Amino acid sequence: MSELPQALWTPTPESVRRTRIAAFASWVARRRGLDFGDPTDYDALWRWSVEHIDQFWSDLADWTGVLPGVPEDRVLPDRSMPGAVWFPGTTVNYAEQVFRAAVEDNPALVVVAEDTDPLEVSWASLRAQVGAFAATLRRLGVQRGDRVAGYLPNVPEAVVAFLGAASIGAVWSSCAPDFGTRAVLDRFAQIEPTVLVAVDGYRFGGKDHDRRDVVAELRAALPTVRTTIALPRLFPDDVPDGALPWAEAVADEQDPEFEALPFDHPLWIVYSSGTTGLPKGIVHGHGGVVLEQRKQLALHLDVGAGDRLFWYASTAWIMWNIATSALLTGATVIVYDGAPAYPSVDAQFALAARTGMTYLGTSAGYLTACEKAGIRPGEAHDLSALRAIGATGSPLPASAYLWVYDAVKPDVLLGSLSGGTDVATGFIGSSPLLPVTAGELQRPMLAVAAASWNEDGEPVIGELGELVVTEPMPSMPLYFWNDPGGTRYRESYFEPWPGVWRHGDWLEITERGTCLITGRSDSTLNRGGVRMGTADIYAAVESIPAVLDCVVLGVEQPDGGYWMPLFVQLAPGEELSDELRAQLKAAIREQASPRHVPDEIIAVPGVPHTRTGKRLEVPLKKLFQGVDPGKAVNTGAVDDASLVDHYIALARQRSASP
Repeated sequence: MSELPQALWTPTPESVRRTRIAAFASWVARRRGLDFGDPTDYDALWRWSVEHIDQFWSDLADWTGVLPGVPEDRVLPDRSMPGAVWFPGTTVNYAEQVFRAAVEDNPALVVVAEDTDPLEVSWASLRAQVGAFAATLRRLGVQRGDRVAGYLPNVPEAVVAFLGAASIGAVWSSCAPDFGTRAVLDRFAQIEPTVLVAVDGYRFGGKDHDRRDVVAELRAALPTVRTTIALPRLFPDDVPDGALPWAEAVADEQDPEFEALPFDHPLWIVYSSGTTGLPKGIVHGHGGVVLEQRKQLALHLDVGAGDRLFWYASTAWIMWNIATSALLTGATVIVYDGAPAYPSVDAQFALAARTGMTYLGTSAGYLTACEKAGIRPGEAHDLSALRAIGATGSPLPASAYLWVYDAVKPDVLLGSLSGGTDVATGFIGSSPLLPVTAGELQRPMLAVAAASWNEDGEPVIGELGELVVTEPMPSMPLYFWNDPGGTRYRESYFEPWPGVWRHGDWLEITERGTCLITGRSDSTLNRGGVRMGTADIYAAVESIPAVLDCVVLGVEQPDGGYWMPLFVQLAPGEELSDELRAQLKAAIREQASPRHVPDEIIAVPGVPHTRTGKRLEVPLKKLFQGVDPGKAVNTGAVDDASLVDHYIALARQRSASP
């Protein structure tokens, strides 16, 4: 029998009883005559939640006060996927729920930028600005269902504009200002916004970036935009012709008037990465997002009034939407505009100390970079208030877990989360009721009927399978924008198993119930019929200080062969010597398996990612399979498009070789 992994953090019975999830479980147990154990047994609670989906969501809606007293037969009368019907006949307004949770003793926002000190925004001030912006939208003729688009960095004005739009039933959508004109138009032209809220520039890594020309191009190319609201960031005295200054849009401070909206009224449109084609516009609803975030943030992250939550994100990443949703719990949201590791790699930990942060959300890549830099934030900064860290974007390697507990804080709850833009939440993530083990996600989240299925559609334990969800979730997309009949929606998630959500991730569920996400199933390595996730290779390679970043591809060849190259970005001053190649292969062989060792190791100037930090595995693979670059990669959706040219040249060079 294999040795059980060591727990890096374990809850105590006392800490369990203090959690919101235990309070909810206790309330449900009393109400329904159930027993979830003392202290609360997460697995028993999860089993009930997926076996009685309608009861779970009825109880959560009641317990949170979002939709009290809804009869159970009106919770989920149609559980078809896609097309489940949730809480028909009820009304929910996301913005109204935000202010219902307000706790005036604490600020609503703490605002920080690279060039400013923290500034607190009270709930009263946020409410007044949202009311003013909503009144401006009404005055401009914006109606329910109209789209309001934001070309904005992570600043408080983005929160105000979003909540103002939501309060009147307009549909919000945003892009970050590091997106160029083409990338923004790929998204906004689809949804035909009525109002554009646009910044004149942004500051990142200590440098100013003027975006006035991009804003002018957007205005010219979006004929449906009747009004541009101009937000100054770098040029306060330069308002574009015909634009409404932001200060005027929020001048008439007042209480918001909240529209009573159907549960499934569209709240926002977010986008798939768009690396291989036009980004898909994913539409989520008010009610589904409110309930799902009350579950994820309050129960799984244990966030509420008195907490200060931060998640490093841009307005183009779903984590911005999720972080902003912490307002639904009464927590304070820390809004940061700037680079993730400026002026030094420990910037996010320094921010935690400056703001009294209790929950730090970041990317797996950031924690790995800190580990590689050898820093010890727990010794350099006062992190006494910090009680939890969340990581997402990619699988968090086991070594990063060990680093957090050694170099950051031994009593912090570290949670790796796996979910997506698709559902605006997590499928698998953390629970304060469970221990933390290195390299593993704790469990599927409550009411998420997640499983690992093999090619025959059978659930498997202890082996790699497809991540599927077999019961509906209220935050699953209402639909894709401009997708008549829902064809693209069904093709994206409900093939090859109709009625079952196939997410596209490789998942292994261990005998202990913990989970490992090992990469995207559409970028799977398949050598000799054996499927392998890429995450095992990345974990091994990233343990070597000489390598800054890497990407591995599994390329099927026209002659039936299989080529598996590993591309590595080396640290400054390093060379890809025979010794380093041998070191890399040995690490992969020992930490993964001999089958994981690549055919070639090739040095590259960098690794291109999506704008949310995911490696461009599938588009790069297509280049080496001979797909036309214009069809293989949408460079407007890449963090550094110039890097793609290097891979195009390598692919052409390889195809020209005998």
